[in-house]
Amino acid sequence: MARCVNLLSRMMLLLAAAAPVSAATLEVLVQQADGSPVSDAVVTLQGPAAVAAVAPKAEMDQRGQRFAPHVLAVHTGTQVRFPNSDNIRHQVYSFSAAKRFELRLYEGTPTAPLLFDKPGVVVLGCNIHDWMLGYIYVTDDPHFGVSDAQGRVRLEPLAPGDYHATLWHPQLADMQPLDGGTLHIPAAGLSHRVQLTLQPASADLPPAPTAFGDAFNRAARETAQ
Repeated sequence: MARCVNLLSRMMLLLAAAAPVSAATLEVLVQQADGSPVSDAVVTLQGPAAVAAVAPKAEMDQRGQRFAPHVLAVHTGTQVRFPNSDNIRHQVYSFSAAKRFELRLYEGTPTAPLLFDKPGVVVLGCNIHDWMLGYIYVTDDPHFGVSDAQGRVRLEPLAPGDYHATLWHPQLADMQPLDGGTLHIPAAGLSHRVQLTLQPASADLPPAPTAFGDAFNRAARETAQ
């Protein structure tokens, strides 16, 4: 009888150990001093150990002569594809220390993705369209996200505990990440508000179309075919 009780106790302990740990959620609202929402802000967290995805993948598209998304956050070691959804060619490049590369003039999708294996900010440009700017924020932190049009970032699932936050946005002074301090995230989750002071945005819109420009673009496309 005692042996059966001991066996049952061991089984209960094993089941308890295998039970899922309660998961919490962090909701961050990023705003400017006047209360206006800040989109494209990156929030990252360091804290209790988390298992990173195996061979993570991401995509930076080109639509309407813009990079889409404007800001992409990825974990170190991510393979990033660069499809071109426009009906014109682009030539994407970066001179950033975290990733230097150039994708020669192309349409569609290059056959091979690019590996982003160093943390840092990668500024993207197009040799053909000077106004196009995009950013890839590469981080070693296991938890990260980018704020939406309402300035909101939702990170989950998180183990309850203490986390160190980092904030980044392309319009921060010198584009340097900010220390977001330590956040204690209880099992019930946490709503957190942060305020950023941003520099004026650079214009990354295509120039107004002209009759000459339309004719030139048509001729360039026909010549390239």
